[in-house]
Amino acid sequence: MEKDWWKKSVVYQIYPQSFMDSNGDGIGDLNGIIQKLDYLQNLGVDVLWICPMYASPLVDNGYDISDYYKVNPIFGTNTDMEHLIDEARKRNIKIILDLVVNHCSDQHEWFQKAKADPMCEEADYFYFCSTEDDQEPNNWRSNFGGSVWSRLPDGRWYYHTFAKEQPDLNWECKKLRDKIYEMINWWLEKGIAGFRVDAITFIKKDLSFASKEVPSGERYPVEKLTDYPGIGVFLNEMKKQCFEKYNCMTVAEAPGVDNQAFERYAGKEGYFSMIFDFGWENMEEENDKSSIEAVERWKKKIFQNVSNNSKIGWSAIFLENHDQSRCLNKFLKKEAINFYSASALASIYFFLYGTPFIYQGQEIGMTNVEWKNIEDMDDVRAKRTYQEAVDQGKNPQEVLAYFSELGRDNARTPMQWSDEKNGGFSIGIPWIKCNDNYQVINVEHQIHNPGSLYNYYKRLIKCYHDHADIVKNGAFHTLYENEPGLIAYEREWNGTVLTVAVNFTNQKLAMPYIDQPCILHNYKAVNTSQMQPYEARIYYGRSAEA
Repeated sequence: MEKDWWKKSVVYQIYPQSFMDSNGDGIGDLNGIIQKLDYLQNLGVDVLWICPMYASPLVDNGYDISDYYKVNPIFGTNTDMEHLIDEARKRNIKIILDLVVNHCSDQHEWFQKAKADPMCEEADYFYFCSTEDDQEPNNWRSNFGGSVWSRLPDGRWYYHTFAKEQPDLNWECKKLRDKIYEMINWWLEKGIAGFRVDAITFIKKDLSFASKEVPSGERYPVEKLTDYPGIGVFLNEMKKQCFEKYNCMTVAEAPGVDNQAFERYAGKEGYFSMIFDFGWENMEEENDKSSIEAVERWKKKIFQNVSNNSKIGWSAIFLENHDQSRCLNKFLKKEAINFYSASALASIYFFLYGTPFIYQGQEIGMTNVEWKNIEDMDDVRAKRTYQEAVDQGKNPQEVLAYFSELGRDNARTPMQWSDEKNGGFSIGIPWIKCNDNYQVINVEHQIHNPGSLYNYYKRLIKCYHDHADIVKNGAFHTLYENEPGLIAYEREWNGTVLTVAVNFTNQKLAMPYIDQPCILHNYKAVNTSQMQPYEARIYYGRSAEA
């Protein structure tokens, strides 16, 4: 297999609970994914990232793992997983899984043993602490709200960066690390092509556990323990013990990694193949998304990040994922969402320096849900945040409006396959409500329509593959930065240039002349001197110097 094969790949992210239900229980499953492999092959993607499908109580949608070696029965069996890997391989599609090793579930055998016996080996796999005054060991805040410490009946406190049901694993313990590496290699031997590595920058702790100054009016300060000094020892060891032994793809969720740290994580000798580029994931929320000023600020963030990162490493580039609201709502006002704006948005990111990721439903333009009550939602973080806000006297409807705009459950509603009941996702009752617009936005309406968003994504992916050498090797150069509302750049390699030009506004713009053939566009006709609202064009040809 070609080294760095992921630099010519397009990744499609699947949230298994919500992708396709094959048995009518209202929950997506592995056999449902197998049923849709032909759809994914037709779209043209190379890699499927499947969110956690391991055994789990599902307190945090599978990111609380109780058995790393077992498929959650709601998704199927280990045999189903092996079948999925084989069927995907027949279609030249690779599978990567989530790797969640900052924490596990409190139902994991390790934690259950540690809970029962403070002197057992597994007790060293976690962070336990006792205090003389029965107070929390420090005042740090969990990422999901409240203290990072929870107490066992025997008086011991244990540390959790996220929910109390997700105790953090103690990476200082070598026996624990060896157990993790054994598990990673077991999955790689099964034939998966790599991992998306969850919350990995949290694995190194400040072992002083000293309390922090508390902001006025708050009980817990937010303690940002990401990329803490010494983390590289663990990450290099994992790379050597696991990833280097296989030509596998690793993409890290690496919050807290700034441009200065980027090379350590995703450079030529980095810990991982790539990390997600979170530097431009949102427009500034307080700005009018339709204004040219907002577009210009966003453009500046994109260009700054990509210009820096393209010189030193590789990025995973994306518009949405399972932890985000839908990209059309993030970047566009509701009334501006249509085929042209959606295809323009897709064109902006697809040829930036890095591997493009598509989240399920993005290719058909799925949108956020208008949440009417908290009972319709599932996200543990949202429910706890909602309760905290209401307890503080905030209007419940205003809190729900916030989640309708930015909540994680917006990306977790069932995939909209058709205009049939439940969007064709399930003949049963879905585990989470479907978006009400599934009768309008669905695969069946788009797949045979040449002018649909689905088919535009298909053309983008083909264009990406047709110019794989330039997207892998080409230098990144910004263009026309002083043209308000126009987002344009080029990828140049070996005498050839791929140019992207997008008018990301709702008004016409003057178009600078580009002396190359236009090979892909989202309007039927191309005016060489003017761009229509939300018009996107891709050009390819010889460079001026060639």
